[in-house]
Amino acid sequence: MTRAINVRLQEDQVITKCDRKDIAISAIEPLPGGGTRVVLNNMEDATVMHKAFGRNVIKGEVKRTNFIARRHA
Repeated sequence: MTRAINVRLQEDQVITKCDRKDIAISAIEPLPGGGTRVVLNNMEDATVMHKAFGRNVIKGEVKRTNFIARRHA
């Protein structure tokens, strides 16, 4: 597992779920096919959020754009 998780949720939904668990986001970006890629600060947080996102986690490779991910404070 990595710190990055691709999910079938909109960016604001991802931010809300992470905020509810008090988990900081390192970077976040929209996926061109729909959904969001979120990178968390550490593996422990990634494990917690992977479980929290549940069936919304996208398995396998996803198409990404030439996008510079912005940091979320």
